[in-house]
Amino acid sequence: MNFAAPRIEEISTIEFRLERVPWPFASARAQDVEAHWARLVSRHPDHYNGRVLLMRDVNVVATPSGRRLEGRCFVAEYKAFLAWRDFGFPDRAISNAFAMAVLRSADGAFVLGEMGQTTANAGQIYFPAGTPEPDDLVGGRVDLERSVRRELEEETGIRAAEITFEEGWTVVFQGQRIACMKTARSAHSAAELVARGASFIASEKQPELARLIAVSGVGDLDDKRMPDFIQTYLRHALPA
Repeated sequence: MNFAAPRIEEISTIEFRLERVPWPFASARAQDVEAHWARLVSRHPDHYNGRVLLMRDVNVVATPSGRRLEGRCFVAEYKAFLAWRDFGFPDRAISNAFAMAVLRSADGAFVLGEMGQTTANAGQIYFPAGTPEPDDLVGGRVDLERSVRRELEEETGIRAAEITFEEGWTVVFQGQRIACMKTARSAHSAAELVARGASFIASEKQPELARLIAVSGVGDLDDKRMPDFIQTYLRHALPA
């Protein structure tokens, strides 16, 4: 699926409110969704059909305290989400807005993860991230900071208490994907974080990541395994 070039916006706050509505795509394409899921599970039997939050009516609005990313969200089955993604995002009224922990080392590197072979994005290189889940709802709103903290610990073993999170978000828009980047600064060097990640991954029965990767300059970018929105963010954030 070819999208327009990603664009970046600095956002102060994010607010997605829950609405309880059916997803027409999921019902209209139910047989296709089931067939697609069966193919995925035949290759990766440990895939689990949980629940995720998808967004609609997404806008950026100006407020007295800064720019706010806002919209509505609804609960969808993971298998329907994957089918929608893999079929080329046929329902263009829907967006996948997700939070990413932009892990930065004390020596200035960005630390990303290579997705493990049993995941839906095997081999791809991202910041620790995940599509938000119903557990991320607080008072009918999506708490993406909670999602960031959970995904960082689940994927790398690094606890939120060890990290300094910066205010605000850098949001990368590309087609139906909305990557909400939250800078997470560590007191450890890139080498220490990579080594710690290797130890954590080795201790996990089914790790999400294969390894951590440090990026210090544009020469470290991987055109084949880093999605466009990741490369766009890094080219924006790395020193010229």
